[in-house]
Amino acid sequence: MKKNKVKKILIIISILSILLAFILYLIIMYRNIEVTPNYQISRVQSTDISQTVEKAEKNSTSVADVIETTTKSIVGISKLKNTGNSIFLKNDESSLGIGTGILVSSNGYILSNSHVTGEKYSTCYITLENGLYYNGTVVWSDTDLDLSLTKINAKDLPYVKLGDSDNIRVGETVYAIGNPIGFEFRRTVTSGIVSAKNRTIKLEENDNSSYMTDLIQTDATINPGNSGGPLILPNGNVIGINTVKITSAEGIGFAIPINIVKTIIESFISTDNFEEAKIGIYAYDKEVIPYLSSSNSFSTGIYITQITRNGPAHNSGLKIGDIITSIDNVSLNTMNDLRSYIYTKKPGDTVNLNIVRGKITKTISIILGK
Repeated sequence: MKKNKVKKILIIISILSILLAFILYLIIMYRNIEVTPNYQISRVQSTDISQTVEKAEKNSTSVADVIETTTKSIVGISKLKNTGNSIFLKNDESSLGIGTGILVSSNGYILSNSHVTGEKYSTCYITLENGLYYNGTVVWSDTDLDLSLTKINAKDLPYVKLGDSDNIRVGETVYAIGNPIGFEFRRTVTSGIVSAKNRTIKLEENDNSSYMTDLIQTDATINPGNSGGPLILPNGNVIGINTVKITSAEGIGFAIPINIVKTIIESFISTDNFEEAKIGIYAYDKEVIPYLSSSNSFSTGIYITQITRNGPAHNSGLKIGDIITSIDNVSLNTMNDLRSYIYTKKPGDTVNLNIVRGKITKTISIILGK
């Protein structure tokens, strides 16, 4: 019995010795291994530098600087002449019906709504940011677009930069500037986003229905008096002219895209003139068709609803209901696409329209008129 006990103890001691020796070997081996990671370790930043309070304050200051500069180009417009030196007289704002305009050149061209300034050759009265007062003459007006250009005799004026309304995106921050209500709230700035693009709205005025198409929708607050004021990006570039709002809902206003009128502005600035060509038709895009109770449906092009009697298109072969898909091989999807192209032409120029009539496609040539 004693021999067996001693034998078991010796075996256990031997096993433990072997295990201890193996452990010592492993410890010595791993001590000699140099572990070098192939990646860098750094603390995780809780906030990116672009999101710091200092950066936010800097961005806010930059936008404030831009808006401060832009408001110097904002003018007050009235159709009624007052007896003082400014239309911004506290006692007169209700009777003067103040609207808004923006200087688009240093020599006194002002962009606004036609419903603010009146039609071509009419007179309106302008007050600049510095309080100076001028008589203005409307040199161009389009009631369908609700846009106009007015000229005052002045020089070295601050003016806005025009942006690119074709490349704006839904969700971009925008600011609306205008003269809502009257004297107390002149040059009010409101902020919002681009809520939607290419909007179509139906207007009911004086027992007549009309449509405004290709509009920019925004939730920046627009009130009476804001009409004709700019819708700008944070960099100060004007992308639209504020025109109407939905009165039965909050935060739904609309601006006319600036690109539609750029050619006209540039022509007046460089030559003091714009020779407008006419094609003599009116057409709607696919967004308007549901308003017309028409069974006609299409994915591209514009639908002819009117041909001016004795106009350039009258005897061209065009018919009401035709769909124009392109002009001179330039694709059309809105009436503003057509306007923008015609504005680059002169009376007497020939344009070629590609049309669809049922299952028939054809090309029709038209000589543009005045």
